[in-house]
Formats: sequence, C-alpha cells, structure tokens
Amino acid sequence: TVGPRDRCYAYPFVITAFPSTVVDTATAAAAAARPPPTLDIFPSWPLALHHHHTPKEGSNVTADSTDSESSSKNNINMDSSDHHHQQQQQQQGMVGLVTVAGQFHQISQQQHHQHQQQNMATSSTHSDRTGKAVDPKTTRRLAQNREAARKSRLRKKAYIQQLESGKLKLAQLEQDLQRARSQGLLVGGAPGGNSSPGAAMFDVEYNRWLDDDSRRMIELRGGLHAHLPDGDLRAIIDDTLTHYDELFRLKSAAARADVFHLITGMWATPAERCFLWMGGFRPSDLLKTLAPQLDPLTEQQMVGICSLEQSLQQAEEALTQGLEQLHQSLAITVAGSGSLSDDTNMGSFMGDMAVALGKLANLEGFVIQADNLRQQTLHQMHRILTVRQAARCFLAIGEYHNRLRALSSLWASRPREILMTDEGNCGELAY
Repeated sequence: TVGPRDRCYAYPFVITAFPSTVVDTATAAAAAARPPPTLDIFPSWPLALHHHHTPKEGSNVTADSTDSESSSKNNINMDSSDHHHQQQQQQQGMVGLVTVAGQFHQISQQQHHQHQQQNMATSSTHSDRTGKAVDPKTTRRLAQNREAARKSRLRKKAYIQQLESGKLKLAQLEQDLQRARSQGLLVGGAPGGNSSPGAAMFDVEYNRWLDDDSRRMIELRGGLHAHLPDGDLRAIIDDTLTHYDELFRLKSAAARADVFHLITGMWATPAERCFLWMGGFRPSDLLKTLAPQLDPLTEQQMVGICSLEQSLQQAEEALTQGLEQLHQSLAITVAGSGSLSDDTNMGSFMGDMAVALGKLANLEGFVIQADNLRQQTLHQMHRILTVRQAARCFLAIGEYHNRLRALSSLWASRPREILMTDEGNCGELAY
C-alpha cells in the first residue's frame, strides 16, 4: 500500500511547476535527501503532511527512561526541523504562486489593453472609411464639402432646367416665326426678312428676364405691404437692381449680334415702341414719370434728382445729335453710290457700300452708350432714395412697363367691330 509519504513521490512536479521560484542551494540539497512534500493547492489531491508528530504526542513519553527521553527529544527536534523546512518550502511555493498569478494578471491586462487599442484602431479606420471623423475640424470641413457639393448639384440641376426651358422657348419662337412668314407677316417689314440667331436668343433670354422680373415685383409689393425691416427690404432691392444689370448685359450682347433688332424695338411690344429711344426708355422721361410716386422727398433728395435730370438731358442731347449726324452721313453715302445697271460704276458702288457698313457699325456704340446711361440712372436713384422710396421706385418702373404691355395686348385683341368703326372714321376724316 502507498502511505501518505509515498503519495508525495507520485507528484514531484507540484513544486517544480513554478520556474519563477528561486530556491537556495543548501535548501535544495536538503530537500533532495527527503521526499518532497505536496502543497495543499489542489483540493482534489490528498494532504501528505499528517505524518509528523505534534508537541502533544511528544508529551506522552514516560519520564522514567532517560534514553527514551533523549530519543524523543531527538525525534522532536528532527520533526521540528522537517516541519520548519516544509513550512519554508510551502511559503516558497506560495510565493511562486503569487508571482505566477501576478504575471498572469499582468499578461491579462496587457492583452486587454492591446485588444482595446486594436478596437480603437479598427474604430478609427472605420470612422475614416465612413467619413465620420472624431476631429471637430475635420467634421466641419466634411460638412462644408457636403454642403458645397449639394449646392453645386442644385445649381447644375437649375442650369439644366434653364437650358431645357430656353430650348423649348426657342422652338416655340421658331414656330411663331414660321407661322408669321406663312401668313405674310414678315418680321421687321423686310421682304423675306429672317431673324438672326443672336436676335432669337435675345428674345428667349428677354422673356425669361420678364418672368423673373414679375416674381421680383411680387416680392417688392409684398415687402412694402408687410412693412419688412429695412435690412430685408434692402436685400430685395439689391437683387432687383442686379436683375436690371443682367438685362443691360443681355442687350449689350444683342447689340453686337444684331443691332437692328435691338434699335428698332422688335423685341418690345407695340405700345413700348412708341416711347423707345435708342433701344430702350429715355432716362429723363423715366424720372418725370416716377416723381409723383416718390413723394414726400427731402430738400436734399430733390436737389439730387434735379441735378441728375439735368445731366441726363445733356447726355441724351449729345447722343441724339450724334445719332442724327450718323443718319445724315449714312444717307449721303448711300445716295452717292453709282447705279448697279452700269458696270463701270460697280467698283464705286462697292466702295460706297463698304463705307456705309463701317458707319452702320457705329450704331452699336450708340445703343451701348444709351444703355449705360439708363443703368447709371437706376443706380443713382438707388443712392439718392431711402430704402422704402427705392422699393416704390422699382415697383413703379415694373408696373409702368407692365401696363404698356397690357395696353399692347388689348390693342391687338380689340373686337373686329371696333376695327371697322375706326376704318370708317378714317374715311370720313379723309374727305
């Protein structure tokens, strides 16, 4: 049978299982001479430390025998030495256990820390991949980029819609021109006259400008009736003034493409043509029309408007005289040309026509100067007037031209009976 001490030999690896435990050389030599004890660290293993004698067992020795007493003392000393040595080994084993447990806990913490760092790195990589950066500056920059991209898409969409609308309006205009030619209503009264591409494009852009102008007039009227603050009302006025600048830019391009289409007023309604001056309204007449709409005016404002009116009249007079001189010079050049029936005069005729073409090119400059004068008039009025007076000023300009266009529509759509009556009255007046 295997006794308690014999069981200790069956598990020699218990103490040697901790390489971190440092054993003294003398202690190791003493431990090699006797069976290694087993630590009580595994509950399923039996204890092997019940063989030693306790001090209570040593007290049962009889006092009669000196040899027995001496032998008992020696045994007690040996057992005490063994017990002390076993306690030292147990303490060293416990120290090894604590050391290994500490190392295991440290390794576990290191692994947990590495795992957290990996998770943070993975989260950071995923954050960069999805665009959700932790940095506030990066987040703000990404948000700004997304907003800029969204506005760019909206502008692109609006531009495409504008192109499609212009294409439809141009196609409708071409159909109207074809219908007018088929009915004998030739544009400009010229035989077989065709509208140039530049003129047709200006008509399309001008119709679009009129639509936008109607929307701005509604905003101005609503702002005045709602008594908006001056800041909000000034923003609408500035937008309206910029809208008029766009019209003058369109007219400048049209003058370079086809000045006759612009200066004859084929882009305007018949009622508007009655007041046409060099391809547009006369600035001084506009001031006279707006004066009743701007009351009450301060003395300083009245002085500014009067000074502006005088300077406009002088500039208009200079442009008018220049245009009249151009007309006279052009008429003399055309009248002095030789007859086309005479072959000998062909060279002189072509030379005179070249001179006439050069003089006609000056018409473009007159129209552009007149538009500059009209544009400066609007900007000067914007500076002289207050915010609400300027709003009433632009609203009055828009309503004035709207009424002229409405008058043209009413004139074109008047009943046939009125036409017959007008023709009869003209016949009576002729007699």
